[in-house]
Amino acid sequence: MASMELTWHGHSTWAVDIEDTTLLIDPFFDNPLSDTDPEAVDPDHVLLTHGHADHIGDVDRFRGTHVVGTPEVTGYVADEYGVEDTTGMNLGGTVELGDAFATMVRADHTNGLDTGYEASGGTPAGFVISETRPTRESDPGSTAFYHAGDTALMSEMRDVIGPFLEPDAVAVPAGDHFTMGPAQAAVAVDWVDADYAFPMHYDTFPPVEIDTDEFVDEVAATGSDAEVVVLDGDESFSLDG
Repeated sequence: MASMELTWHGHSTWAVDIEDTTLLIDPFFDNPLSDTDPEAVDPDHVLLTHGHADHIGDVDRFRGTHVVGTPEVTGYVADEYGVEDTTGMNLGGTVELGDAFATMVRADHTNGLDTGYEASGGTPAGFVISETRPTRESDPGSTAFYHAGDTALMSEMRDVIGPFLEPDAVAVPAGDHFTMGPAQAAVAVDWVDADYAFPMHYDTFPPVEIDTDEFVDEVAATGSDAEVVVLDGDESFSLDG
């Protein structure tokens, strides 16, 4: 298992570095946990899990960057934000992005687009980012990171994502109200069976404020062996083999 650098910029915004490729997931830097100027970020690819404003809020800063999402979301950001280079994909698909592979998986959530745009963003998603293309033959030499998007607890984590895509680390929304809270997020961690778990989508605004110690305790209560890592905003973690 090689190295993958993960950087959390608050809320659901993650940068993933694999060799010479940088992916940026759900750019929304206008949150209280990040001091990063999006103009200082230079990703090769931007991945969007769904069309809510707190996940695509800064996509206009990356108009010239390749943007990946469902066809509904990529069409929307092309029309409304002037994004020039997009790839529309859908659930279950895998695309090669430089040194990385991105597999789109389901998320249980809603996906309305900004007010005034008369369309849905299609099905919300998460992404599993891996060094090699997923196959049924397990590859212990490949590193994988699961960004769960905005999701409720769903059995697909236990039945498909964990056993087939085999993420080494998972970032789960834990802020409650709009997504899972700490208890359900902990069950998701257990079902995915990753080595490391990161809470996200919390402390951005009052309805999603939590005590992250509760998430740590809930993960332990499931019996999971995952190590919970609570990052500060703009902090990085090396997922090493």
